[in-house]
Amino acid sequence: MLHILFTLKGCNREALNNQYLVEQSVSRAAHISNSMLVGINSFKFEPHGVTCVGLLAESHISIHTWPELGVAVCDVFTCGTKCQPMDAALHLKAAFDAEDIDFTTVNRSVIHDLSFPD
Repeated sequence: MLHILFTLKGCNREALNNQYLVEQSVSRAAHISNSMLVGINSFKFEPHGVTCVGLLAESHISIHTWPELGVAVCDVFTCGTKCQPMDAALHLKAAFDAEDIDFTTVNRSVIHDLSFPD
C-alpha cells in the first residue's frame, strides 16, 4: 500500500477553480493509476477553490485547490499490487499545468504490525 502526499505549485489558476475539470482530472487519474473509481464528490467554494475526493475500490484520491495561490494539495492512497499511484500524481501535475510538485511517499504495507497503547 502506497500513500503519496503532494503539493502542486505554479498551477493554472483557472483550471484549479473549475469544478468540472477537477472532477474529470481525478476520474482520469484513477483510470491512469489502474484503480477502480467507485464514486466522486466535490464542492466548489466561493469566491474560489474546489475540494474533490475520488473514492477508489483501492482507497482514494483527493485534491484541495487554492486558485488564488496557484496551488493544489493532494493525496493518492492505493492498496494492492496492480495500482500505480505515482502515475495518478503525475497526471494531476500535468492536468493543472503545475510548474513543480513536492511529494512524500508513505509505505503503509506494515499496517498489520501496528499496535496501539491501552
